[in-house]
Amino acid sequence: MARYELIGTATIPGQGSELRLLQRNDEFSIKIAGTTGELMNSRLHGSEDALADLACERIAGREGARVLIGGLGMGFTLAAALKGLAADAEVVVAELVPEVEEWNQGPLGSAAGYPLKDPRTRVHLGDVGKLLKREVGAYDAILLDVDNGPEGLTRKENNWIYSTAGITAAQSALRPDGILAYWSAGADPEFTERLRKVGLVVEAVTVRAHRPGKGARHVIWLAW
Repeated sequence: MARYELIGTATIPGQGSELRLLQRNDEFSIKIAGTTGELMNSRLHGSEDALADLACERIAGREGARVLIGGLGMGFTLAAALKGLAADAEVVVAELVPEVEEWNQGPLGSAAGYPLKDPRTRVHLGDVGKLLKREVGAYDAILLDVDNGPEGLTRKENNWIYSTAGITAAQSALRPDGILAYWSAGADPEFTERLRKVGLVVEAVTVRAHRPGKGARHVIWLAW
């Protein structure tokens, strides 16, 4: 079996940890240097697809729909959102690490079909939390996959996204009848309750990392 080759590195802002992009044939992996396991793998993106599918199916018929995605990753959530939206939609992707955008413009982009090249895509290089704080009534759907879930792994600043203040900011950034969607590596009853306490109706959906019906069980919260 072929071995992974390191093809890119990046420093996580504010954290100092190193992201590593590896490739083995047509398979890609992103890891944090010095840790075991991987953040994402191009063969295991079923739950990233589901994050977009579950949210965008609720707004698919809207004219001029605007969607915000927090976290570009390997581009699978972006690709799935574009597939489910009309030609007049706009998808804004907030990505903290500039090199991740570069990877998706380069060799990594082939994994998801180069969704950054779609004319409906806009990239915001920066913290999605700061974007949420200044946007009001701007999006029909907000899809957040900025870490391992409510219990942060890559960057402690990401915890704000899942706090009551962060949820409230995301809620304010929605248009009427908008939908929030959060990805997580696992269940978190406390986060479910936090969503409900700000007045949202919540549905927690279990999805699989590798479709159909295979791989680790991840959770997507839909809140409206």
